[in-house]
Amino acid sequence: MKKKKFLTALSSAALFAGLLAGCGSDAEEATGGSGGGDGATLTLLIDNQSSRASVEAIAELVEEKHGIKTEFETRPGGTEGDNIVKTRLATGDMSDLVYYNSGSLLQALNPEQNFVDVTNEPFMENVTDDFKQTVTVNDKVFGAPASTVGVGGWFYNKKVYKELGLSVPKTWDELMANNEKIKAAGKTAVIGSYKDTWTSQVPVLADNHNVITEEPTFAEDFTANKAKFSTTPAALRSFEKLQEIHEGGYMNEDYLATTLDAGVKMLAEGTGVHYPMISLAIPMIAQNYPDQMEDIGVFPQPGDSAETNGFTVWMPGAVYINKNSENVDAAKKWVETLVSPEGVEAFLAAEKPEGPLAIKDTTLPDDVYGVVKDMLPYINEGKVTPALEFLSPVKGPSLEQLTTEVGSGIKTAEEGAKAYDSDVEKQAKQLGLEGW
Repeated sequence: MKKKKFLTALSSAALFAGLLAGCGSDAEEATGGSGGGDGATLTLLIDNQSSRASVEAIAELVEEKHGIKTEFETRPGGTEGDNIVKTRLATGDMSDLVYYNSGSLLQALNPEQNFVDVTNEPFMENVTDDFKQTVTVNDKVFGAPASTVGVGGWFYNKKVYKELGLSVPKTWDELMANNEKIKAAGKTAVIGSYKDTWTSQVPVLADNHNVITEEPTFAEDFTANKAKFSTTPAALRSFEKLQEIHEGGYMNEDYLATTLDAGVKMLAEGTGVHYPMISLAIPMIAQNYPDQMEDIGVFPQPGDSAETNGFTVWMPGAVYINKNSENVDAAKKWVETLVSPEGVEAFLAAEKPEGPLAIKDTTLPDDVYGVVKDMLPYINEGKVTPALEFLSPVKGPSLEQLTTEVGSGIKTAEEGAKAYDSDVEKQAKQLGLEGW
């Protein structure tokens, strides 16, 4: 996916509003049964850290329209959840519908073998081309958007910022100065939730806007084995920032035992002031701490120049149809309903969106959360860059373990970056990429 194409579409108002949108297949692609359609019961595997309110609303609509029932199955997030998905696919024990990442992580699931090709399904016309690029392998589209376009950045407590007289930082030095003031005030400056190890990755992943701004060809060179994290100063800087957070003593003392849920609680209550996180935190705050929702804001992870300040963005996760499902036709009806006007209406009625979505000809409601409004100027002005996993098919599976080690002081930034380069090499060779 080219950055220019992504930014052109993302800055369009037509990108707003998407959700578990469609999957289907050509008849010859469905190796399982056709599934009959009406009256079927479908299973849907979803991670336990994603909001389900909108998905459940769509399931109710599908049952009302088609008599198709939905049974939800849950899995953990992070590497543990990835391994469960891979194991279930390998053993033939996968659900009818699978809620999973788009981008590079999809590549590791061998989609041509495991998922139905939905390239030519009519309902896929409702899905933006930018999203389709993130779920395309060998010119075949395998999924449809399952959530909103999100950001990776620094969520912060606006109430505490006001109390301490702080301004939103535009550079890394300004952010670190804020951290010092927060620490001096007796509060946790940076929330660490390393019990859920995947959260340790965010400061590295959210820095991609700064990396690409400084090294515009990094994604292409990284994919072709012409650039590495450890030898590209702008990319190594991402690991250095993680190291600096640890060295500054800015995190909560129990960061290794703190979960995502506990981290969100700290942010909402103001005992922790900054939380490097992606947009999935928004519905968690809204559900569990509604009275504090408007106390929460978000800003991009700063680089070294205020002039290039901008967000790293995540395209939505996706829903895929299990190629061996016995209910392929029913699954098509389920996801077709999701991308229909009725489906969009049901989604927006169930919960406020976390950001722009990847369904054409829809708009965000006026009453979106303030934290979403913080994102929109950057998106509308094109000051965004996709996360590296949407610009390259390569993402090493051990990144969250390595960022946990760097963020804990076990490894230096350089050691972590070198280890990640080795991790990436294994993944790239498994994918059969040229240059490796």
